[in-house]
Amino acid sequence: MKNISLTTAEEKLAYLIWNEAPLASPELVTLAERTLEWKKSTTYTILKKLCDKGVFRNEHANITVLLTREELTALQSRNYVEEAFGGSLPKFIASFFGGSKLTRAQADELKRLINEHEEGD
Repeated sequence: MKNISLTTAEEKLAYLIWNEAPLASPELVTLAERTLEWKKSTTYTILKKLCDKGVFRNEHANITVLLTREELTALQSRNYVEEAFGGSLPKFIASFFGGSKLTRAQADELKRLINEHEEGD
């Protein structure tokens, strides 16, 4: 899947939608007007961009989530590791630690995650 990056304005509207979805687009306009002080045209412009990026769908004035916040973060993280570290998770982790030590709980959680996602023999 392609990398999806959001502008600051897109992030603001996306968080509103994620917190309230599913919702009708007129409800979103009211919510954005109240919380972000945006005009109707701004809300619809940004919503269209988010829909074009595949994050949400706006059909018959009903907005639904296509990518959850967690799914988008995971996609962005995988793309970052791919671009910055040639897809090497060990290189990313080594860079992330930068000489610092893990707590026992952090190490245990990483081990659990590795075991959970390890390919079978």
